[in-house]
Amino acid sequence: MQLTTLLVSAVLGAVSVSAAATTVFPAAAGATTLSAAQTVTGTFDGGMKRFGRGVSCTGQAEGGDKDAVFILQAGAVLKNVIIGKDQIEGIHCLGSCTIQNVWWEDVCEDALTIKQTSGTSTVTGGGARGAEDKVIQHNGGGKLIIKDFFVQDFGKLWRSCGNCKSGQTKREVEISGVVAKDGKLLAGANENYGDVVTIKSTKVSNVKKICARYQGNSSGAEPEELGSGPDSKVCLYTAADVTTI
Repeated sequence: MQLTTLLVSAVLGAVSVSAAATTVFPAAAGATTLSAAQTVTGTFDGGMKRFGRGVSCTGQAEGGDKDAVFILQAGAVLKNVIIGKDQIEGIHCLGSCTIQNVWWEDVCEDALTIKQTSGTSTVTGGGARGAEDKVIQHNGGGKLIIKDFFVQDFGKLWRSCGNCKSGQTKREVEISGVVAKDGKLLAGANENYGDVVTIKSTKVSNVKKICARYQGNSSGAEPEELGSGPDSKVCLYTAADVTTI
């Protein structure tokens, strides 16, 4: 039976949810503490072990590649991994990458940073919780597909970088089969750079905004929010695409 046809029931508060995303965080099959970021080329299957760096979260202080748990090279596949709370930067994709059934137990600065210059990266299954700000930070270009993902207690699920000092460009995201609970914003896009957000078959509970448009910049200043909600240019979805649960 395909994942998209499974009936997954979970309790979100007192609400029973039928969705493609699995909403129960898995138990770890073991634990590994890395002394340095692990670079992945090809495919790495973590066997549902928990991986961390043995450090305390530094909050929203910006880290670098050296602070990541995994660094994915172009074409890399990372699957069946749990990212523990003892880390700062989670996963960095330096080129188009594929992430399957990866879970972030407690997001620090970001869970995932997309640094590809072009192409398409994919996040399928898995989930993240406890993100003070962003879960997925899209700093590079190209497109990200987020499918059948669970996110809980978060600031933003996806944010196109609003004030990167270099590399500001059009970015796209496609969100489908997502279940989101207790968040501020599902997706944030830069209208002036031509960003496009497409949302389908998504379920939300206590999420304040679904899609917001910003005036991005390369000066490092806080970007201005221009508005939120569906339109025909940036935030592409209808009321039927986003169900409140």
